[in-house]
Amino acid sequence: MTRTNPQASHFQPGNCKRLTVGAALAQQRVKSIYHLGMYLPPQFAENEPSIACAVMRAQPLASLISNDDQGLPFVTPLPLHVQERDGSILLLGHCAKANPHWRYLQARPQAVVTFLGPNAYMSPRVYPDLTRVPTWSYLMVSCTVQASFLDGVDDKDRLLKHLIHEHDPDYAEQWRSLGEDYQRRMMAGIVAFELAVTDFECKIKLNQHRPESHAAMHSAYSSGNDNQRALADWMVRLGLVTPNPGR
Repeated sequence: MTRTNPQASHFQPGNCKRLTVGAALAQQRVKSIYHLGMYLPPQFAENEPSIACAVMRAQPLASLISNDDQGLPFVTPLPLHVQERDGSILLLGHCAKANPHWRYLQARPQAVVTFLGPNAYMSPRVYPDLTRVPTWSYLMVSCTVQASFLDGVDDKDRLLKHLIHEHDPDYAEQWRSLGEDYQRRMMAGIVAFELAVTDFECKIKLNQHRPESHAAMHSAYSSGNDNQRALADWMVRLGLVTPNPGR
């Protein structure tokens, strides 16, 4: 399923601790454009784990991809909780027990998880000349993961509390008030798992290699929809443009 090149692999779990950590990885620029099954030109490769974690946390609805019993890709969209623990990146999630995906993970624990961040059309009008073509801007993270299962009630409860805290903290009181019996019945209907990231690729496609477009591109995205404004913010964060104090 995955096509990792061992000689090109650049992720060492021990180097990923906190958002400020990863300078060693940043020095290991991608030399090949083929990794984890994703086309990744060097100008769009981001090796800093903190950036990858930020993209995943901002866009938590991921695609879990692994092989079914016929050897074909099986895909489940699901929200994942990103956790950094003891220098490793862990993705925690669950699916319905009726979903056969957990059985495929049990039989073949290695899988791929992808996160698609903000994305938007980019007009060629951002260039100072006319001999240009349009493209699409986006952020994406692709991870190779090793799955293990969280079978205990306490583990499932902890996972659900993480997701509630991240997405609907006001619901926490309601969840507590439902009673232990009801909570146990609900948790019996899910299969929870921990996905340990063994390798990742982060692709940030913001026309980095075309600096003549950056000012107009940022201006256009800044006045656009939510996705476009998020891309404008990423351009500032990555140092492609100077922050506008008027925003």
